[in-house]
Amino acid sequence: MRVLIVLTLAVTSLLASPPNVVLIISDDQGYPDLGCIGSKPLITPNLDKLAAEGVRATSFYVTWPACTPSRGSVLTGRYPQRNGLYDMVRNDMVNFGHQFSAEEYAVSPEMTLGLDVREVTIGDMLKKAGYATGCVGKWDMGQARRYLPLQRGFDFFYGHGNNGIDYYMHERYGVPSMFRGNDRTQEDKGTYATEVFRREALRFIGEHAGKRPFFLYLPLNAPHSASTFGEGTKEGEKKKGEGVQAPEKYVAMYHGKVEDEKLARYGGALTCMDEAIGAVMQAVEKAGLTQDTIFLFFSDNGGSGNGGNAPLKGSKSTMWEGGLRVPFILRWPGKVPAGKVTDEFLTSLELMPTLLAATGAQAPDGVKLDGHDMLPVLRGESKSPRREMFWQRRADKAARFENWKWVESGKGGGLYDLSTDLGEKKDLSREKPDVAKSMRERFEAWRTEMDASEPRGPFRDY
Repeated sequence: MRVLIVLTLAVTSLLASPPNVVLIISDDQGYPDLGCIGSKPLITPNLDKLAAEGVRATSFYVTWPACTPSRGSVLTGRYPQRNGLYDMVRNDMVNFGHQFSAEEYAVSPEMTLGLDVREVTIGDMLKKAGYATGCVGKWDMGQARRYLPLQRGFDFFYGHGNNGIDYYMHERYGVPSMFRGNDRTQEDKGTYATEVFRREALRFIGEHAGKRPFFLYLPLNAPHSASTFGEGTKEGEKKKGEGVQAPEKYVAMYHGKVEDEKLARYGGALTCMDEAIGAVMQAVEKAGLTQDTIFLFFSDNGGSGNGGNAPLKGSKSTMWEGGLRVPFILRWPGKVPAGKVTDEFLTSLELMPTLLAATGAQAPDGVKLDGHDMLPVLRGESKSPRREMFWQRRADKAARFENWKWVESGKGGGLYDLSTDLGEKKDLSREKPDVAKSMRERFEAWRTEMDASEPRGPFRDY
């Protein structure tokens, strides 16, 4: 009888379907920018629900203070300096009113650079494990065909390959940005991007729910500002910023709650995004798959144009906490506790190992991953094994070791004890010269390791 029970449990385990995965990334959403945090009058009921039913992390970092390298680390599980995508993929005339011809754009950096084709993505790994894989939203890993999602492990793609697009016209400096599969499309021109991404995400779930495990990668562009040229911008002139675009019905929710129209539009874009995320959550629930689906949510970098990231210092593009520390939520009913808040030291490098552990997919042979499975940490079973993290954006450098944070950048620097000084206000480098020296040495050792790794394009000289 005992043997029969053991065999039954073993067969049941083998037959159990691996969990579905919905991985959502917002764009330029600040550390305090969730309604459940309560420091701002933001309306995010669906993200608040996700947090109430899962774990919210308060010391979660990304690998770079702006979008492209940060998102590249999510897809590869590797530092930007290891996977090669350690700067932005964008054109140098983005801010000066220049309209590209199709021929000029075809040979521009934004069209020809991307994530090295030798890099293995989470899409590659989950597809190999039997998942239906879809990407909807801001890809940002290159637009040449070899870089697009269908060649990087995804069965389905609808979204844009570059960043900062106009939410309605779906273009940047006159070039259509939206793709369906490998081909550019203008089929939804005039429709707000978040609403289009909501529709396509629901379509992907509807096609696969209950038939095979699915992985939906939903990297959104909200609430990033649009790089649309403002009215009256002339060739060669610094653009008049369009700011964040949002449907008026959402903007109206913030009139009287925030101090100016720009913040109202930021809030409106955030609430519209939250509603789209809620629709995805409802689709999973309607399919009876809530218990069998992992939802992950975080921002690709610190907030910008959001009224500040207090109590953190700094914003997007900086090495301060406000540029690197972001909101994070993971929900997996029955597998992680509901309503838990953890301050354990975690990063986006943990995502790949965590999803591999959760799904049973295999890590690629010979590929160095830079993170660890964080499920035991989120469950409260163990402390985070992460003790250190490093960042570099050109000449700007930063390191965290335990609770020490070291910064060297054009916007300032110093040594800070995050356990008592989360706002990085008191520079302790003169009081603690040995600690400052040790932090610099740790950074240099990390830099040496990155330089010794197998070289990757598009920026590295090899």
